[in-house]
Amino acid sequence: MAKLSIPGAHGCRYDFLALGSIVQRFDPGVVPLHEAAHFDRYCSGGEYNPAANLAKCFGMRVAVASANVHYPPGWWIENEVKRAGVEAHFKWFPYDGVHGPRIANTYSDRGWGVRAPEVWYDRANEAGAMLAPGDFDWKDLFQVKRARWFHSGGIFASLSASSSALIIEAMTEAQSAGAVVSYDLNFRKKLWDATEGGSARAVEVNRRIASLVDVLIGNEEDLQLGLGVPGPDVSTRGKSHDTRAFQEVIGRVTAEHPNIKLVATSLREVHSASRHSWKAVMWYDGELHESAAVDLDVYDRIGGGDGFAAGLVYGLLMDKPPVDALRLGWAHGALLTTYPGDVTMARLEQVEALAAGGGARVVR
Repeated sequence: MAKLSIPGAHGCRYDFLALGSIVQRFDPGVVPLHEAAHFDRYCSGGEYNPAANLAKCFGMRVAVASANVHYPPGWWIENEVKRAGVEAHFKWFPYDGVHGPRIANTYSDRGWGVRAPEVWYDRANEAGAMLAPGDFDWKDLFQVKRARWFHSGGIFASLSASSSALIIEAMTEAQSAGAVVSYDLNFRKKLWDATEGGSARAVEVNRRIASLVDVLIGNEEDLQLGLGVPGPDVSTRGKSHDTRAFQEVIGRVTAEHPNIKLVATSLREVHSASRHSWKAVMWYDGELHESAAVDLDVYDRIGGGDGFAAGLVYGLLMDKPPVDALRLGWAHGALLTTYPGDVTMARLEQVEALAAGGGARVVR
């Protein structure tokens, strides 16, 4: 089995470079969206969040390639990205107030108890979907500035034919420069079905992208629906911590895509909107590694998976043993569910303490 070959930090400007669309997420807390009058606003994105987490909590040198728009929400996003310690490479679009381009909005409440959270997308005419091959100078980013790790994801891929083509262009350049390439499937049926080709296009696009990656992040459902890999019917059973079906699906994925060296995911068993069981699993170098399971009192579930990805990538970049890297991802993702917003508020020592078995006692 092949192992990851991660470039050293010397001579690389970035430890991690992400490509994706950055959005505004509006959160009314536990108030249902249809009754909400007040919202907290968060800078978010399935591909951006791991980068921001790596910068804020783990002190990594990170950058994001994304779209932005010359109007107040775009300027706010520019400032939030800077505040997170992320270097931005934006393609800027003009704003005309009628036809776009614009910054997309996502609306999500937290639910409570037996009431599940709701997520609604408002992404028409978003600038991120207009990004296309040729919009970024990948040779400068990968050959001159250099990045150790490149990451993108299925949310960005779903937005348009040009956004998925841009991912493929970037991954090809990253691969040729020797960077590790990762992809989070993050399958969102609503987003894929809103574009031409729907879920059938999702499978076609994700399979093409999977042929270029070293690291694939996705749970059993992502792997089946996003890659079209056969497995147990995920629509008729609840998610659990039983990893046997996950192992079975991983075997099929890696047989079809032998370039993939690592597959990992966080696993949630949802007891209620505010009570989850949390675990993580990783297949690497022919071995399956599992974290412990922990029960979480969830403040805000959004971003937990991105938190897991960031902790895992940090551990791998720091050349930690695979099981230690997995524990860091598991711990950081768990902590992220205890904060408001999509980006971490954790400190590294808190992540390391939980990964090592620490609990919720008072630290004096």
